Order: sequence, then C-alpha cells, then structure tokens
Amino acid sequence: MQRDVSAHLAFDVTGPADMVFAISVSRHHTPDETLSVTLDDEPVAVDELPDAHGTRLHRVRCGSGRLELAYTATVTGSGDPDVATDTDLVTYLRPSRYAESDALAPTALAEFAGLGRGAALLTAVSSWVGTRLAYEPGSSLPTDGAVRTLLNRRGVCRDYAHTCVALLRALGVPARLVAVYAPGLDPMDFHAVAEAWVEGAWHVVDATTLAPRSTLLRVATGRDAADTAFLTVTRGGAALASMNVTATADGLPDDDLDRLVSLT
Repeated sequence: MQRDVSAHLAFDVTGPADMVFAISVSRHHTPDETLSVTLDDEPVAVDELPDAHGTRLHRVRCGSGRLELAYTATVTGSGDPDVATDTDLVTYLRPSRYAESDALAPTALAEFAGLGRGAALLTAVSSWVGTRLAYEPGSSLPTDGAVRTLLNRRGVCRDYAHTCVALLRALGVPARLVAVYAPGLDPMDFHAVAEAWVEGAWHVVDATTLAPRSTLLRVATGRDAADTAFLTVTRGGAALASMNVTATADGLPDDDLDRLVSLT
C-alpha cells in the first residue's frame, strides 16, 4: 500500500516564540518526505527531536510574523510494529490528565464484566463508546477529558479516543493515544485513535469508525493528547491562521471491526 500525506499550517506569531510540532510520520517508517518552515517567506531553522515510540518532534524558534510550515510524505509498504517494554505496560495503565481511568473504573467494570482482556473487549469498548457519543465538531473544549466527554455524550476523535483509553485502563488493559494521518477520513484533518496492548501487540481502537484502521499512519504516541498535540507552544504566542491536511492511499479496504488491526 502507498500512502501520501501532507500538512500545511500557517500561524500569526506575536513575538519571540518557541514552537514544537508533531506532524511527521513516525520513525517506524522511512518515508520520502519534505519539510519546510518559513517566516514571512524567509527560511527558518528547524531542529528535529526524537521522542518516545518513534515520535519525531520539530522545534522552531522564531520572531513575530507569518510562520508557514509545509510537510509532505510518501510511505510505501508497511513499517515496523511498535513494541512495549515492561515500563510501557505500567505507564499506560495509569490514569492521566485526559484519560481518568480511576474515575471511570466503576462504569467500566459494570459495562464490560466477563469479557476478558482480548479482542472481544476491544470490540465491545469501541462499540459502546461509538454508540453513546455523538460526533460533533466544536462540541468539546481542549481541556475536556473522558469523564466530561461521557457526561456531555458528544465530542470529536480525541474525545472518543480518550474515553476508550480510560475504559480500557480501568479494565487492566494498557492503552494510549496515537495521533495519525487517516486516509479516507472525512472531513480531512489530523486524527486521533486509541491503541491497546492485547495478545502481545498494540492494536488500534477507533470508536469513530471514520477511516479504515489498516491505512492509518502513526505520527505521535503518548498517554493522551498532552503528549501528542500537533503543536506545543513553549514560549511566546501563535494563533492558527489556516491548516490543510491531506491523506490518501492507493486503496481503501473494508474495515472488519471484529478483527485486530495494528498500525503498520
């Protein structure tokens, strides 16, 4: 399978700024890629910083003006699967800022008792979250976690993913959030899914069912959205002026939701 992805982002920067982007395909692949950053049409230096699970961060230090970032990548074939250390399997069982598994433990135990910790549980959690939430762009706040999402009964992809992650952790299954490029997604954007460790591997859980899981390309991986945002501003201010994301594949296969799928 060949997948072609791109991201073009523009920001109005209001002073000396330190910005960290996570938009590049992870190190699990060897893409044919380009990355350019300009400030008022002049090139800006970029530092690449390796992060956990193959995540590649790009740090930009710049002054005020119109900052534009353009990224393209072509990935052919499959990449290396991500593995888990013993430390990972502890880390991704803990509650985190947006995935409050401790608060949702009673709900998880009541709804999914007796399903074990395998494929059947992933299917059940995905279906439960998908049928109880309404996908409504703009309906949630950047600070909303899984608890608030369930109370509101609506959200976007990151809210669906946080809810799946929290429920799975509450049931003793290590789970985390992954930012991805998603061929077939409509409307097109960066996408967020959950990933759970069952049967000795990481498997995708996407309760939105908005794109075939087998086409997804890993970008950033972490505990929740705090670890996987496409932009983190550590100094200064930057307002998003425009964003255009594309992701295509040379085929969009059917997605059997009862089948375990890993990001490759």
